[in-house]
Amino acid sequence: MGKTSSKGRPAAVGLAAGDDESARGRLLSAATRLFCKNGINATGIDAIINEAGTAKTTLYKLFGSKTNLVHVVLETEGKQWREWFIAAIEAGGGDPQTKLARIFPALKKWFGEERFYGCPFINAVAEHDKDQKQFRNIALRHKKVVLAHIEKLAAEMGAADPEVLAHQLALLIDGAIVAAMVSGDPGVADTAGLAACSLLPPAKVKKPKRATAAPAQLMAV
Repeated sequence: MGKTSSKGRPAAVGLAAGDDESARGRLLSAATRLFCKNGINATGIDAIINEAGTAKTTLYKLFGSKTNLVHVVLETEGKQWREWFIAAIEAGGGDPQTKLARIFPALKKWFGEERFYGCPFINAVAEHDKDQKQFRNIALRHKKVVLAHIEKLAAEMGAADPEVLAHQLALLIDGAIVAAMVSGDPGVADTAGLAACSLLPPAKVKKPKRATAAPAQLMAV
């Protein structure tokens, strides 16, 4: 996510139709950074429009409300994260077990980024009334896609119960994300990775091909 600076940038007083997409992108970028860094409840509309360099009327014109903006941010962030995550574990090919083993090294790289603020879905659910289902439902849709890909790899690997294995790995992923956010230590991914290895079957070792029988006179006694 690119940082948008509002220093020296006057707020826009009006937008031509062709500028809507540009303003939308700036508002999404500003809202994403501020929501992730400071929290949704702690981030007001004024902070977002100041960073984006737009007018308040522009935000309401494009998104309707702060709640709608939050929904779009979460949906957009979720899509981008899933694309990154799946690409990271699929990169380089290999068998399904090799791909599953890439999960935690990939997370470690993410944890080490300067703008790692944890999972926006976990954060959104955590800071709102637990009876509110709006953010929980978005989070569950996101998790469903991630689980489906992990379960697919687990099934291809030949796991006895791919669904259970997928949920076990997802719990380790969520735990590592929270631990990294709290501790600031990307190395927690290594610990989670060790736990994940205990859930995967031992690496398959190819049996050497049986040698063709030598002539009787050359066989060892």
